[in-house]
This record gives sequence, C-alpha cells and structure tokens, in this order.
Amino acid sequence: MTPAATDSVSEPEDLALARRAARGDLQAFEQLYRSHLGRIYGLCCRLCNGDKSRADAATQDAFVRAWEHIGSFRGDALFSTWLHRLTVNVVLGEKRLLKRWVSFEDLGPGETDDEDSISSAAQRAPVQDVGLRMDLERAVARLPKGARTVLFLHDVEGYQHDEIAELTGIAVGTSKAQLHRARRLLKEWLQ
Repeated sequence: MTPAATDSVSEPEDLALARRAARGDLQAFEQLYRSHLGRIYGLCCRLCNGDKSRADAATQDAFVRAWEHIGSFRGDALFSTWLHRLTVNVVLGEKRLLKRWVSFEDLGPGETDDEDSISSAAQRAPVQDVGLRMDLERAVARLPKGARTVLFLHDVEGYQHDEIAELTGIAVGTSKAQLHRARRLLKEWLQ
C-alpha cells in the first residue's frame, strides 16, 4: 500500500468533506483518504518501526476506523489532528501495548531524567551526516518496544506524558520512566 502522491486539501475543505462523509458520502471520504494517506502511512511506518506490512495494515485499519467514527468528528480540532490521534490509538491498541510493555525495575536508585535528549542532539546534527542518522536509526530500533514508543510520541510527535499515558493506557510515571530509559540507552549506544 505504498501511498501515491496525495491531493492537497485545506482544513476548511477537510471540515466540509468530513461533514459530507458523516452523512454517508463515500466520495467525500475518498477525497479525505487520498489527501491524508501519505501522512498517515508515514505515521504508521514510524509507529510500526519501519515494518511496511504492519504499516500497510495499520493504515488500512486507521481509515476503516475513521470511516466508522467520522460522525464523532465535531470540528473542534483540525481534521488532520483528529485523524492523527485516531491513528495513534489504532496502532498502539491499548490492550496489546500493555502486554508488550517493558518493566524498568533495573533502573538504579537516584537516576533522573537527562534534560539533554537524544532527539535534540540529532536535530542539531547536520542533515548531510548520513552516518549519524543511520547510527541513530539503528540505536532506536534496538530500544525496547515500550521505550521506543514513548520516545517517538514524546520527542518526535510532541505529546506530553499525560497524553501518552491516555493514548497507551500506562501511568504517567511509567511514561516518564520509559522516556528516561530510552534516552539513557541511546546516549550510551551513540557514544
């Protein structure tokens, strides 16, 4: 399901299309689908750790869920924001994620969150430094699934810990511990 070039639709058009789709207009929903496919597929790829077959399935599931729940879109937020949140919820699947969550009982006493996050270090690195990006991608792929998910949601997508906790069904403290663990491991591996 590699997305083709998508049509660009403005947010006011998205709202009008979403309202038409909520009334059962399949063509309006198809237009929303084509407009947002590339971004949603990219999000699914990141959340599925680059597994294209899982990302294909997750993208399809997200749009099926969007069709089923399009009537719940009230227009309070941008349609793209609503669809992004819905996709994250679909991919993470609260119950499935809880089963895979990693415990961090091995954290030593007195360890605190390091303010110098790996993502900000990566953002300061020159774009042409392909080697560093490849090292970072490999290191991120080595992270435990829970830590990788929290790192992605917090440092890449910009979610706060309370939002991550709500999305994944974990405690805020667990989210903070996962992020700390991910950053510490990345810092260790990249030195």
